[in-house]
Amino acid sequence: MNRVVVLDGSVILAVIHQERGFEKVTANLLARAIISTVNLAEVQSKLVSSGWSPKEAWEDATSLVQDVLPFTAGHVHVVGNLIMETRSFGLSLADRACLALGLDLKAPVYTADRSWKNLKLDLQVHVIR
Repeated sequence: MNRVVVLDGSVILAVIHQERGFEKVTANLLARAIISTVNLAEVQSKLVSSGWSPKEAWEDATSLVQDVLPFTAGHVHVVGNLIMETRSFGLSLADRACLALGLDLKAPVYTADRSWKNLKLDLQVHVIR
């Protein structure tokens, strides 16, 4: 049985832009990939800011994941609690939203942000770069 994996927005952007590490994001991985609404909003915003039409940005971002999960009140609580553990690594609210979803689902998370390797959380973190 394939386990679900949580993608950070940086992974979606790396695949779209074919940035270093994107080749590690295999078809098998994408077939199990989900993303938080917060991370999807971040991807959408960055693509539109870079010149994509809103429709094209949405299609490109959502085509890479199997499901988009809502950001819940429980996730909000976890994100707030993670601030002290992640502040020294410079993690954003969207980064912590990704981690919160992974913690909630007990699912591994994938990111392109190397600083996540240093996190001391009860969570599998895979860095594609």
